[in-house]
Amino acid sequence: MTKEEKVELVKDLTKQLNEKPNVYVTDAGGLTVDRVNELRGMCFKAGVDMRVVKNTLLIKAMEASDRDYSGIFPELKLQSSVFFTGENFKDPAKIIKSFRKKGDTPSLKVAFIDEAIFVGDSQLKILEELKGKTELIGEIITALQSPMNTVMGQLGSGGNTIAGLVKTLSERGE
Repeated sequence: MTKEEKVELVKDLTKQLNEKPNVYVTDAGGLTVDRVNELRGMCFKAGVDMRVVKNTLLIKAMEASDRDYSGIFPELKLQSSVFFTGENFKDPAKIIKSFRKKGDTPSLKVAFIDEAIFVGDSQLKILEELKGKTELIGEIITALQSPMNTVMGQLGSGGNTIAGLVKTLSERGE
């Protein structure tokens, strides 16, 4: 690969990191070309970008990006495959888990999700179950609406009771 090609690759990776800031880095060692292509196909179907890149080029792209990825640099060793994702940050974890039903690779080295760093393959289950911002906001809104709906229901039924009492009292008075 020429120096110009490397510069272009770093620019392309930087652009990808700025568009899809959530990143999974896995150990790509031991995967055959057919298996890598199968993994790429699964990623394509899920809308996840996957690339096998040299760690030094990935580090240069991360240094040039809008976010501070420096916390994951120590984990970038040996051959790496990188999964880029945006809001659908759970998808790579699901893809990796599904893909590993046929083997024990790839294993998760590190993940960078919303400025948080998850190190090691043991974090894969946590990443798969992690709730996104929209899910958390939805749960908060539901939790806030529940007591309000109860109070409104009680006030509404109380209004009917008061109106009924007033009507009954007014009928007796005649």
